[in-house]
Amino acid sequence: MTTVPGAPAPAAPPRVTGETVAGGVGASVLRPDGTLKVTGEFAFSSDLWMADMLWGATLRSPHPRARIRSMDISGALRIPGVAAVLDHDDVPGRKTYGLESADQPVLAGGVIRYQGEPLLIIAADHPETARRAAAAVTVDYQVLTPVSDAEAALRPGAEQVHTGGNLVRHVRIRRGDPQASADIMVRGRYQVGMQDQAFLGPESGLAVPAEDGGIELYVATQWLHVDQAQIAASLGLPEDKVRLVLAGVGGAFGAREDLSMQIHACLLALRTGRPVKMVYSREESFFGHVHRHPATLYYEHGSTADGRLVSVCARVYLDGGAYMSSSPAVAANAATLGAGPYDVPNVAIDVYAAYTNNPPCGAMRGFGAVQACFAYESQMDECARRAGLDPVEFRLRNAMSQGSVMPTGQIVDSAAPVAELLRRVRDAPLPARPMLGGQAGAAVPDLRELPGGVSNTTHGEGVVRGVGYGIGIKNVGFSEGFDDYSTARVRLEVVAGEPAVTVHTAAAEVGQGLVTVQAQIARTELGVEQVVIRTADTTVGSAGSSSASRQTYVTGGAVQAACAAVRAGVFALAARRYGVPPGDLALTDGKVVSQTAGVLADLGALLGDEVIEETVIWRHRPTFPLDPETGQGSAHVQYAFAAHRAVVDVDTELGLVKVVELATAQDVGKAMNPLAVAGQIHGGTAQGLGLALMEEIQVSGGAVRNPSFTDYLIPTILDMPPMKLDILELADPHAPYGLRGVGEPPTISSTPAIVAAIRAATGRPLTRVPVRPDEIVGME
Repeated sequence: MTTVPGAPAPAAPPRVTGETVAGGVGASVLRPDGTLKVTGEFAFSSDLWMADMLWGATLRSPHPRARIRSMDISGALRIPGVAAVLDHDDVPGRKTYGLESADQPVLAGGVIRYQGEPLLIIAADHPETARRAAAAVTVDYQVLTPVSDAEAALRPGAEQVHTGGNLVRHVRIRRGDPQASADIMVRGRYQVGMQDQAFLGPESGLAVPAEDGGIELYVATQWLHVDQAQIAASLGLPEDKVRLVLAGVGGAFGAREDLSMQIHACLLALRTGRPVKMVYSREESFFGHVHRHPATLYYEHGSTADGRLVSVCARVYLDGGAYMSSSPAVAANAATLGAGPYDVPNVAIDVYAAYTNNPPCGAMRGFGAVQACFAYESQMDECARRAGLDPVEFRLRNAMSQGSVMPTGQIVDSAAPVAELLRRVRDAPLPARPMLGGQAGAAVPDLRELPGGVSNTTHGEGVVRGVGYGIGIKNVGFSEGFDDYSTARVRLEVVAGEPAVTVHTAAAEVGQGLVTVQAQIARTELGVEQVVIRTADTTVGSAGSSSASRQTYVTGGAVQAACAAVRAGVFALAARRYGVPPGDLALTDGKVVSQTAGVLADLGALLGDEVIEETVIWRHRPTFPLDPETGQGSAHVQYAFAAHRAVVDVDTELGLVKVVELATAQDVGKAMNPLAVAGQIHGGTAQGLGLALMEEIQVSGGAVRNPSFTDYLIPTILDMPPMKLDILELADPHAPYGLRGVGEPPTISSTPAIVAAIRAATGRPLTRVPVRPDEIVGME
């Protein structure tokens, strides 16, 4: 195994001309799973099946905060078909788990900290039997008053959710003189509601006991190896006896970074000696995974009279819910990115993540940057208004560029085209108002294009159009000194008379198209059309998480490096066989070519029965922790930027909003697969639209009021407007192929752009998302 430190792609000319191979880097290669998914033939993890398998079910607390006085499981045990009922005492190893801290019980052992916390797990011969058995368990609770407000939870004297206090992390950023005088001061308080990742494939998996006393788990997840470590610790098994295989994933968006049913299914399988399948219902899924952190954000911007930012001061409270999950990292992102993509000489930002008895919160697309962007972009609009400037012009005067210094002191050392992105969305043609001919030739609006649509709520009376802008910044990859790497194994051999490549990584394909881009890289680097991507599992080294927009960067870098090692093996073989120096060789059109002697052999003929296989661990350049007092440090490996312009029609009498069009511009460094890039931008924008207008888990006193897709609303195809995409490719010299993470930025800037457009149409302040109709019509 070769370890490659965080080196960028080599600057020397490539020794392969993969451009001649169909489906290489830069081509819009179709997904191999695409047709299967749209026709319903794809096997998701919930479709797994084995003969003689049992079904698992979970009993969950109906209370957000309580003590368990007693549990009576006799009713469950009397039901025919029940094979096992397990509680806290039946966990043989570590009884807690967690991404950054093992603070979450596998099964509650006496204290309930959130509604939906697992108490018992049951295995039975039919899913309905397992659910009936769970309902037959009697639990005596001492119900307690929940801690439900993150800001209040951090005040002196607040009741403690965990021993040691309610503060998860405080991130402090200080640069320059935050008290510097300014001509214009703008203060605002903003709120972001709890958003759900709303993936369509519920939590599911199949645990199978192994002959060696271990366990095999087929599961939909985002990070196989971190799951493996947590599961093994709680089962009391060595990690090599816990083997994970990635099953079909029906969406993730951050919510599959944390464990859900993994340990539970394994416990039941090992206890019963039979395969155990668990599939959450939609309601249970709302309780079974983390959500986006709700936030309260206090911002103060200072600027000169001519529109130059002087200072940004912010105090942010993130509600982390009952357990830590990834709250420390979310807090760091909200803080380090909290001033936005702007040059600001003086900064004071404090971000607090708190424990409460609300549902646990963790990773979701945008990861701390979403909450901050809504606040700072709202502030930028108000600063522009106060300075008498167009909102785009105010942003242009303060736009970050390559060489700018972040509030953390880190220099942005690759393209930062903030001004260019803003100009492109500003200059895109605006949509016309669609009209239909009415009686006597009078023009009337098309009802299908108005707020409320064909429900006929309006014929245009009270409908006002607004235009708004938003731009955001996001880090790519893991930060603050985390050892961020990926492992790739690449094998080159002759199959059926033709050269073929097999790529094996543990990187989770969660819908982003990673299986496609790995094959594209292999084709480009080795000039071989036939590439097979093996199913991700734990028999190869870790690839890290499919999150933080990092997999194409890090696993792509690992695949590229492994291919380079395989290519070196090809040249070594040719050098031995033909007596030419390896440095004289190149791969072109499937042939091994000597610069001095010309074509030596077809690749397949050279290989014959030889197999060349290399495993490489690849790291990007290092990042560093933040100074705890000042927040200074080069915490991030890369920054990505996206801008949106939203055009909306608003029924100012009913509070209904129709998003007419979204224009977006984003720098992707290198469009590895242009069609997939466009899909990521469309999908990320849709989630930003959802947060702006409709998506919110309603939590009252710690209790979730809308755990269903009937009451938790997500955008449909009828809610999404036409989109104009402008994709820039400004290479990052430190990244493989110059690429830049793509998936998260469009979620970040779309929300504030839509809300800004509604403000422009209504004149309402709108300081909270999602925007509610009563806020639009002034009834709040």
